[in-house]
Amino acid sequence: MHELSLITNIVDTLHDLFEKNPVYKVHSVTLSVGTVSGVVPHYLTDAWEWFTKKDDLFRGSKLIIEPVHAYSTCLDCGEVYDTIQFAKICPKCHSENTVLKQGNELTIKEVEAE
Repeated sequence: MHELSLITNIVDTLHDLFEKNPVYKVHSVTLSVGTVSGVVPHYLTDAWEWFTKKDDLFRGSKLIIEPVHAYSTCLDCGEVYDTIQFAKICPKCHSENTVLKQGNELTIKEVEAE
């Protein structure tokens, strides 16, 4: 379960940010998580709940996960298509010369704090 290390990294990143912008209490953190990122959302939530019990700044805070739909583009014909449905094969020309354009990210989108 790499989600615990992801949460550790996210919390460390936020602590670094809070050194420059003092925060007294975090209420929620919103993450954008790509549907093909390899991150399992409920594992991420479980790791968040475990980790935040150990950190007073984050205790009781909510993790909000916003899924980011995955899509790819065919470099041969320009077709934009659903990556989950068709993987690396363009549904229009059947080329494998495709590139993932969105859906692999894990980003901190928003923090609600005081």
